[in-house]
Amino acid sequence: MVVVRPDAPLLVVKVPSVPSDPGQGVIAALDEAADQLGLPARDLLSATSLFVHGTTVGTNTLLERKGAKVGLLTSAGFRDSLEIRRGFRTDPWDHRAAFSEVLVPRYLRLPVSGRLDRSGNETTPIAVEDVKRATEQFTAEGVESIAICLYNSYLSDIHEDEVAQIAAENWDGDWISGSSRLAPTIGEYERSSTVVLNAYIAPRTVRYLKQLDEKLTELGLPIPVLLIQNNGGAISIRQIDDQPATLLLSGPAAGVGALNYYSAATDIDNLISMEIGGTSCDVILMSNGHAATTEHLIIDGYHLAMPSIDVHTVGAGGGTIAGVDDAGMMYVGPQGAGARPGPACYGLGGEDPTITDAHLVLGRLSSDTYAGGSMAIDPDLAVASIARKLAKPLKMSIENAAIGVMRLMDQKLLHAVQQISVERGHDPSRFTLVAGGGAGALHATAVARLLGCRQVHVPRLAGAFCAVGMLNSDVRHEYFRVYFAPLDGADLKEIGQQLEKLRKQAEKMLNVEGFSKADMRFHPGCNLRYRGQQWDVQVMAESTTFDPAQIKANFEIEHKRLFGHIQPDGVIEFTKLRMVATGLVKTYPDPKFDDRKTEATPDEIRSIWIDAKNGWVDTPVYDGAQLGAGAQFEGPALINEKTTTILIGAGDRFSVERTGDYMIRLATNDGKQ
Repeated sequence: MVVVRPDAPLLVVKVPSVPSDPGQGVIAALDEAADQLGLPARDLLSATSLFVHGTTVGTNTLLERKGAKVGLLTSAGFRDSLEIRRGFRTDPWDHRAAFSEVLVPRYLRLPVSGRLDRSGNETTPIAVEDVKRATEQFTAEGVESIAICLYNSYLSDIHEDEVAQIAAENWDGDWISGSSRLAPTIGEYERSSTVVLNAYIAPRTVRYLKQLDEKLTELGLPIPVLLIQNNGGAISIRQIDDQPATLLLSGPAAGVGALNYYSAATDIDNLISMEIGGTSCDVILMSNGHAATTEHLIIDGYHLAMPSIDVHTVGAGGGTIAGVDDAGMMYVGPQGAGARPGPACYGLGGEDPTITDAHLVLGRLSSDTYAGGSMAIDPDLAVASIARKLAKPLKMSIENAAIGVMRLMDQKLLHAVQQISVERGHDPSRFTLVAGGGAGALHATAVARLLGCRQVHVPRLAGAFCAVGMLNSDVRHEYFRVYFAPLDGADLKEIGQQLEKLRKQAEKMLNVEGFSKADMRFHPGCNLRYRGQQWDVQVMAESTTFDPAQIKANFEIEHKRLFGHIQPDGVIEFTKLRMVATGLVKTYPDPKFDDRKTEATPDEIRSIWIDAKNGWVDTPVYDGAQLGAGAQFEGPALINEKTTTILIGAGDRFSVERTGDYMIRLATNDGKQ
């Protein structure tokens, strides 16, 4: 939890989560913050003007397969669309890997007669008896949540609304989700998957959020809680009942708010964040001040067709386990040790070596400063684990085994960043790498060097990266509708009318959330493709007006970046019109950084393995709390911060920025800056 107060330093607190009741963790963090401020928790809450929450409850519900028992009502003839999928494979050479288990078994996927044509007009009315029979079966089977996805419903919601009403009248459950409201997009499978995901996580996620909202209100919070959505924006907790699937990336998507803040603070608008926590690494790219987005997100093998930040996640964190496979090769991840038992050095019963254990063996971590000195770690346990599970099977030294773990980890992180940069048509050398999370700054300089980046930015609050981002996130809603027409000769009047309908829909939602017109912003856009293409490209207008020439130019720039070419004589056509609505929230203020002496004096000199070129070096170790704005020196060096540890390579130039954050300018191959 990050607490921002006027004319006072930021307060950061961290408490263990409570998986059985996540709300307890939130209350515990509040109590800890109030205790450090010398206030009752009620006084802290009653004085709060902004409360933003990022939750992984929906994500964990899906990953742990603890969601509701879902029944799916679908058009006759489309009962198996959900299981047939698209047939695509992540690895085209791997024909044996199984798809993720279907969340709705066939006996709970029931057909309903009725049909809309390709213009959204009814050709066959809904068979009411089909819906009634299906709800009777759902009741008998103990279905907890109903999902509805009917053919062509992206063009009109009349049939899905009718089916939802009939189902509600004949079924005692509380949770009914319709695809036409949630994801009005082309693609029967994509809409089916999205609405099923929403129905699957709804009961557990919404109940948790309502209970948390009630508890915080009872404790004195005078305002609704805001939640971070997949698109990086916020939404009121009281507007989430029908669309909890918008929270499946609630945690990592908050990184966009952090990137917006650090972009403004550094005046750098090309950033790649690499946030490494205990179990995973989340990568987000911001080009020219705009974070990459997608409408085709895959979460644990399930398709989510909703506007989302393009976050690439890999199983690579401080608790990621290293081992030796049956072929005698060392591997790293994706399995993790979790918080308990955690890395071997925690002394909580973990026996497998992890990234944290390897850092400890290589001198990069100290038991005296780990987690701000609040947690003891045992180097002997790390050494014993690496010796037993890696060094002995591979017939190598403990030191070389730990070095091998580091090199594999850095390669894994490199590939993660390349997937969201190089594979999207971006040259990573023009970006600054931002090291977030508790472990990000231990790997950032090595990964940045491999990428060709020139510098690394390390927030002083790197371990609270997403929490900082939540305080810099506006409320954001995205609305779109399918629209087919050629771009050349476009009917601007009709386009304007369609966009105005979307704008009014968005304005209504922002009004409900309490925003005045002065705090509303509307940004039109569209999706385009060359005629005959399957995939389209999202393009936003550069102003509130819709200029076809500018839209075409932006489309060709994006198409060239994504696919390497354009079709000079190709016919460009619309596939969607869209409206992004923003409610401006008071943004995260400039930090009240207390300048200290600019002279940098190390606390100790410690032997640390820096990299393959320099090996073990007697390295100065600094206390970040004693480094004021303007402090600078040349690496190698190590900095112990409250929420992270920063490794600076040989020849790299380190400096403290005016904001109190850190910048590392990497040495070139000849050792010069």
